[in-house]
Amino acid sequence: MTIQAGTLYIVGTPIGNLEDITLRAIKILQSVDGIAAEDTRHTAKLLHHFDIKTPQQSYYEHNQHRRIPSLLESLRQGKAIALVTDAGMPGISDPGYELVKACIEANIPVIPIPGVSASLTALSAAGLPTDRFIFEGFLPTKNKERQQRLTVLKTESRTIILYEAPHRLLETLEDLDQNLESKRPIVIARELTKRYEEFWRGTLAEAVQYYQNHNPKGELTLVIAGVEETTTPLTEDQIKAELQRLIQQGISRSEASRQLAEATSVPRRQIYQLALTLLDS
Repeated sequence: MTIQAGTLYIVGTPIGNLEDITLRAIKILQSVDGIAAEDTRHTAKLLHHFDIKTPQQSYYEHNQHRRIPSLLESLRQGKAIALVTDAGMPGISDPGYELVKACIEANIPVIPIPGVSASLTALSAAGLPTDRFIFEGFLPTKNKERQQRLTVLKTESRTIILYEAPHRLLETLEDLDQNLESKRPIVIARELTKRYEEFWRGTLAEAVQYYQNHNPKGELTLVIAGVEETTTPLTEDQIKAELQRLIQQGISRSEASRQLAEATSVPRRQIYQLALTLLDS
């Protein structure tokens, strides 16, 4: 495999089981000039396991603004650099985004090397709808911002994916229980792909009760069912009013009936009969 000079590689790494790394990721980590790692001690275990000798330097939340200029300079000089996080895909709920953004603004090539993601791994085994979902990462810790976010999630119909730390899990579950429906299904995935991998399933209310008596350990991914979409039946007067609005726009009775039937659960024939009544009155 040929490494492109002056390129930032976004390399996905295992979220637990080291065997989940891809062959392409191993080759990239072996071949680049340097690795920018969230925690060099953590990444050293991965590199040692696969006998990778590439030098590392730290890149994390509290030194990112100091590191970005030097990384950009190295890339401009033709060095190839791999960005890795402690687990999963860099840039997902970690400062990797800032480096990627800076590279794009500087016209430096960025190539993703896909790997495991805790959010999708949890979703795939949760047993909740997967056709439409939203990833929220970590909820804000400041109360005002947190409440604003929870208010938005209250009406979210897509499956919701959150990350949370063990020591904040109960507080987050209590907030979710108070702001969303208590009966809302939730799956809590713990230590994904690791020896003590566990999936807890129940409602938000049951989760609060359970974790009041159990202290979780390890990384947590929460998968929460979206609110059920319900269509409130239109009254006859509401259908007539909507028909009148459409007809006043020059739409025929037949076309207006068809459009309303598509937007509601009311049969087209029934709507058309109302249209005739409206026009004859």
